[in-house]
Amino acid sequence: MRVWMLLAALAFGPATAGMQPDLSLPTPGSYQLDRIMPAPHGAVLDSEGRARRLAEFTTGKVTLFSFVYTACTDSRGCPLALAVMHTLKTAIELEPALRGRIRFVSLSFDPQFDTPAVMRSYGGAAARPDQPLRWHFLTTRSSRQLAPLLAGFGQDLVPAGAGNRPPLAHLLKLYLIDGEGSVGEIYSPAYLQPATILGDMRSLLVEEDGQRRAAWARWPFQAPRQPLPAAGGARTMAP
Repeated sequence: MRVWMLLAALAFGPATAGMQPDLSLPTPGSYQLDRIMPAPHGAVLDSEGRARRLAEFTTGKVTLFSFVYTACTDSRGCPLALAVMHTLKTAIELEPALRGRIRFVSLSFDPQFDTPAVMRSYGGAAARPDQPLRWHFLTTRSSRQLAPLLAGFGQDLVPAGAGNRPPLAHLLKLYLIDGEGSVGEIYSPAYLQPATILGDMRSLLVEEDGQRRAAWARWPFQAPRQPLPAAGGARTMAP
């Protein structure tokens, strides 16, 4: 299948049929995602060229994260990730309760060519800050800055040819990260189904809501009652 045909199928098919309720999927909130590993920290550049920390983009919200490079033409690589994420973006933006609690992040693993300006162009309208769902297109200053991020996510990357800009062989992975910065799921092409990912996002949000309610139920925090001191005895402070 040609790349443009694949992109069209993913961009329009899942948004209609694939995103309908699937009775075979578990109900969001009826299961919990494991915490596989913490998302790595490190230095990145945003699409305006500003130095940032990756943790700014992997904490505070549920995050769908992917590595990309703008010259990728592998139909089961970056174009597939981009199409699936666009499908999810459309679905999430239809639900106001979701769109303010979820972000997308795409980080280039080809910093020599994927400058902030290139990443901004690659993101197009989706990269604009006025979008209902924020999608950040990031890069790094150098391969040296990128290396610990690749290692931290367990993302393999191998040049697959010669020339000025050889293709980069990689296994596509999308990472679902909770608001605390822990990776809860990793999706390979075989499991890259928008309905499944959206269900997992909902489950993380249900879990976060439950934790928030439990915290409020415990507030205000009361120190254990201490017995009153005997008359004339020394007063002691509660620990």
